[in-house]
Amino acid sequence: MAARDLGGRPVLESVYSVIALVFVLVACAELCDAATVVDVYRLIQYDIAGAPFGSRLAGLNHHASSLHFPPGADLSRTVLVIPVRDLNLGYVKDYLSQRQPLGGLLFLLPQIFSFESKESSGNGEELLKNIVMELEQLLIHTNIPYPVYFAFENDDINTVLADIKRNDESGQPATATTGGYKLVVSTTEPKKVASPVISNLQGWLPGLKADGDPNQLPTIAIVASYDTFGAAPALSMGSDSNGSGVVALLEIARLFSLLYSNPKTRGRYNLLFGLTSGGPYNYNGTHKWLRSFDQRLRETIDYAICLNSIGSWDNELWIHVSKPPENAYIKQTFEGLSNVGDELGIKVGLKHKKINISNSRVAWEHEQFSRHRITAATLSELSTAPGLFENTGSLADSRNFVNEAAVIKSVKLVAESLARHIYGHQGKNIQIFADEGSLAVNPSYIRSWLDLLSQTPRVAPFLSKNDPFVMALKKELEEHTEEVILQNEVLDGMFTFYDSTKATLNIYQVASVTFDLLLLLVLGSYLIVLFSFLIITTRVSPFIQSVTLISCISFLGSRSCIF
Repeated sequence: MAARDLGGRPVLESVYSVIALVFVLVACAELCDAATVVDVYRLIQYDIAGAPFGSRLAGLNHHASSLHFPPGADLSRTVLVIPVRDLNLGYVKDYLSQRQPLGGLLFLLPQIFSFESKESSGNGEELLKNIVMELEQLLIHTNIPYPVYFAFENDDINTVLADIKRNDESGQPATATTGGYKLVVSTTEPKKVASPVISNLQGWLPGLKADGDPNQLPTIAIVASYDTFGAAPALSMGSDSNGSGVVALLEIARLFSLLYSNPKTRGRYNLLFGLTSGGPYNYNGTHKWLRSFDQRLRETIDYAICLNSIGSWDNELWIHVSKPPENAYIKQTFEGLSNVGDELGIKVGLKHKKINISNSRVAWEHEQFSRHRITAATLSELSTAPGLFENTGSLADSRNFVNEAAVIKSVKLVAESLARHIYGHQGKNIQIFADEGSLAVNPSYIRSWLDLLSQTPRVAPFLSKNDPFVMALKKELEEHTEEVILQNEVLDGMFTFYDSTKATLNIYQVASVTFDLLLLLVLGSYLIVLFSFLIITTRVSPFIQSVTLISCISFLGSRSCIF
């Protein structure tokens, strides 16, 4: 009988050890599970002439709170989770200006600002768009000493936020003592982007030169800047600014390539198409592109038309110029666009703004042409010159806010006025690009390129020399033009940028320290008693001792995951 007892006891003790180990693992799994995992996008970090702006940190490991935290609460180790729908911009502005200590900020963007969203924009969404744009301007022009991230709303994060609000409203915000939710972004600290590259593209449609004519053919340039700048580089798609301008340029190149492919319809003008980079940085790429022209080429350019933000207007566009409206080419360009605009039901206005050569700030792309003594104008839906980093592809500049019909009308306006000038049909009601003809504007082409641009972030310092998007632009230009050249330049050294633009946020639901210590005491005591019992009362095999010891060590080590 005694022999049977001694034989069964090790089995029973092994079961005890296994039960203890399972208990520990289940407890750890319950308390350490991530509530959700979210893609987050960091606020841009950059310097201008050594002055720091944007978010200066990337790593995050703090408890979460909503805007319903108790008055006087210490937020130095807290991340405020703020839905843009509930944003009090004045509060954020005051908090940033007072340099209040904070663990971090997480702004939740409505899905309508995401490319995947199929929502249509309305009055409510337009109000949200204005709020986002104002928030963005505040953040990018402020030096913020803690991490700032953006994420899109979804069911998981909305559930977490509702739970956080309930805890805050009950007077128990998340802390190490009370538990709650912890937000963790594990990433290396940002590093400087070394020698950021800006890439310019150009392609030609050569005109038809008369036999024996020794003179150079005149040139008309059509130009658009393709890169963007926004609060979150990984979300700076710029569907309108300036995706719409890029799409219009490509469609105009396609239309004229059909005309110029036949010697009978080839005009006596060279057409130069330019896709430039560095637009948000005083059109630095345009400056370097023009500087590469030799004097003979500059002298052949009659004028240049720059396309900027032409995808979300109702019935009015503006021509912005630096030279006096009396200038022959300015007058000719304005009259040509106005006449075609009248036929299309588009009102075209003229804005004249002198440039200050001593000021390095360049608000419009045509101003770089003027500085190189080339006549140029910018066609835009914007009636006034944008400020620094304004209307350069913001978080709110998404596909849902671009009107395809507006882009199509803009293409018709520019292409028709150019064609009438090239073929000498000024003042005549002749539609070269009629809707039902073989030279009609292609809505499918415009739509497909708008879709591509609206899901491709294009902040120049984060694009490589052979970036797939730049190569796609080059390939498309080669389809419709000749002598396509890709020019790589280094961005002006006055601007410095830092990496770590996108990360993964883990949201953990953590227990309070009081509960944690109590559980640690109960389970720890149980395991110690069990191990002591096995050592003292029996001659336990080394295997059973090791299993029990592993249980204790696993338990004690696992507690670090919830502190």
